[in-house]
Amino acid sequence: MKPICTILKQIFLLFTIALFAHCTHSSNQTKQEEKPNENNLEQMHENSIFDRKTLDGWEITQFGTQGAVFVSEGKIVLEYGDGCTGITSTKDIPKMDYEVALDARKTSGNDFFCGITFPVNDSFCSLIVGGWGGSVLGLSNINGQDADHNETRVWKKFENDVWYTIKLRVTQSTIVAWIDNEKLVDYPYKEGELGIRNEVNLSTPLGICSFRTTAELRNITLKELDTLDQ
Repeated sequence: MKPICTILKQIFLLFTIALFAHCTHSSNQTKQEEKPNENNLEQMHENSIFDRKTLDGWEITQFGTQGAVFVSEGKIVLEYGDGCTGITSTKDIPKMDYEVALDARKTSGNDFFCGITFPVNDSFCSLIVGGWGGSVLGLSNINGQDADHNETRVWKKFENDVWYTIKLRVTQSTIVAWIDNEKLVDYPYKEGELGIRNEVNLSTPLGICSFRTTAELRNITLKELDTLDQ
């Protein structure tokens, strides 16, 4: 028979092992629970121009027709209005060689849920996503013609409550736009042919809006390009 002291030592050793295993499991579980989710500020992109908490760096565009604009759970909400509802950047924006990207989705309405108005040197243009009944994408304006009536028009179905990643690139020669990594616009513009519709004059120099549609925006970034990026 083993001495009582030996048995006690073995019991103590087993208890220590079990306690260590429990602590390790609890620690790993805590780390897993603390892992940042998609709306955690720790995951913000270095080129982010939206802090996910406030409208710092933006102002609500006073179209006069706008619905409510507010930040909720890391997203900017543009509520349905009697016309355009949007935000305009209050920061210095490059006029050339840059890239804007964001996620956007439509939650209600049947018109565009993301209209990005942007500078091209001393001119401006807009990328319209989901306009004219919800399925037109293109640039407004080209030679005075809006996205539904010029050569950049693309037909694409946009579902409600689905996030779409939109990326827009402006260089010295072209305007390029992607939806979920699918290149849909690649337009070699000419001097003097770009413009915007009167409805979005207040969106310059950089603005994002919806039209009679409730939309949500997140992960907004602005990156200046060099020749290696293009």
